[in-house]
Amino acid sequence: MTALTRSELLALPATVDIPTAAKALSIGRTLAYQLARAGQFPVPVLRLGSRYRVPSSGLLAALGVAPAADAAPATVTPSQLLRPVSGL
Repeated sequence: MTALTRSELLALPATVDIPTAAKALSIGRTLAYQLARAGQFPVPVLRLGSRYRVPSSGLLAALGVAPAADAAPATVTPSQLLRPVSGL
């Protein structure tokens, strides 16, 4: 099993599945599921029905990987949230 590179970590979506998180943490898939079920996974885990999702921000923090400087969050103004949607 090869761990994810820094570039791959920074390219992760907002949440990932347990096997992807396990790969990032260099642990096996089976152990990762056991830890998640026992509430002992090394980073926060979200349980959505029968599925587990791991926030990528938790993985990055646990691995000490700082987000890229050019990956600043987008700013949304209240007027953008209230803008009517056309074409419906």
